[in-house]
Amino acid sequence: MRIAQVAPLYESVPPKLYGGTERVVYNLTEELIDQGHEVTLFASGDSLTRARLESMCPKALRSDPQCVDPLAAHVRMVNRIFNLRDEFDVVHFHIDYIHFPVLQRERLPAVTTLHGRLDIPDLAPLYREFCDTPVVSISDSQREPLPWLDWRRTVHHGMNENDYRFYDQAGKYLAFLGRISPEKGLDQAIRIARRAGMKLKVAAKVDRADRLYFETEIKHLLNDPLVEFIGEIGFPETNAFLGNAAALLFPIQWPEPFGLVMIEAMAAGTPVIAYKRGSVPEVIQDGVSGFVVHNVEEAAHAVTKIDSLDRLACRKDFELRFSATRMCRDYLSVYEGLLQTTPAIVRTSPGDMSWQRSA
Repeated sequence: MRIAQVAPLYESVPPKLYGGTERVVYNLTEELIDQGHEVTLFASGDSLTRARLESMCPKALRSDPQCVDPLAAHVRMVNRIFNLRDEFDVVHFHIDYIHFPVLQRERLPAVTTLHGRLDIPDLAPLYREFCDTPVVSISDSQREPLPWLDWRRTVHHGMNENDYRFYDQAGKYLAFLGRISPEKGLDQAIRIARRAGMKLKVAAKVDRADRLYFETEIKHLLNDPLVEFIGEIGFPETNAFLGNAAALLFPIQWPEPFGLVMIEAMAAGTPVIAYKRGSVPEVIQDGVSGFVVHNVEEAAHAVTKIDSLDRLACRKDFELRFSATRMCRDYLSVYEGLLQTTPAIVRTSPGDMSWQRSA
């Protein structure tokens, strides 16, 4: 099958540092190649892949000081994809909804994985406008604000298990990994560590949009002697950071669509203590790969029970449910269904750029 994977341009594929969507796209792309498919990856020029790379900008836009308007490169990319549409059997988008207006008018077998939150009021009228566009959710809970979309399947993220070393011995610290933003709950993680009397290591980035929140609400909390702020780290450093921890704290304050860091912790054998919001109950098996809790008190109590969990069982749960092979298999079933249900399209004449559905 000839498959186009369309990644956001903010980070490279795979990302040098933080970048969940780009890491998922990388794992899916490489696994599709392993299974014999011909893959074209639309991404930034500093991406590393065995696929044919269609570079839309020299490097990831977040690290490019000359980039003022990142939307411009994404619009160019969408146009390039539709100019090359004859070269693909299926196009798989990971860039939210920017391509929807063109897709509605220029039919081709395409599906979009929605990676973000969908409970934002501005999104409902937009998705109503494009409610017949095929989409994939990354958790069942992600669908709840917009249950009437053309959902083709829920496909949980997967990672290449060979990329993650298993750590059989628990470390002496709790870990927080991700972004410093109100929805990620670092303030809650610090309170949990204080209540449990255990060291917390924080490996996290601060986006431009969250700088004020960091300066006013978080920075002073990092002076606690139990807290060590490492800053932003990338893969494979994250594997050792998580693997050497006793547990990952995931006290989210929003309906997390998936939470890639949870399965990265499981891959290292490290259990997760997470608040029961969003995708958490779908990812964490309570009492097996971690504990699902509701507040600081329950989380601190879970820390005292973390040694009762089998780290090998955490790893086995990851291998069973969150491998790149399983993710790829699920997406291939989506592609095959798409090819069966998308009407064929043909040019009305050799030189005509208008399209119509075939009989």
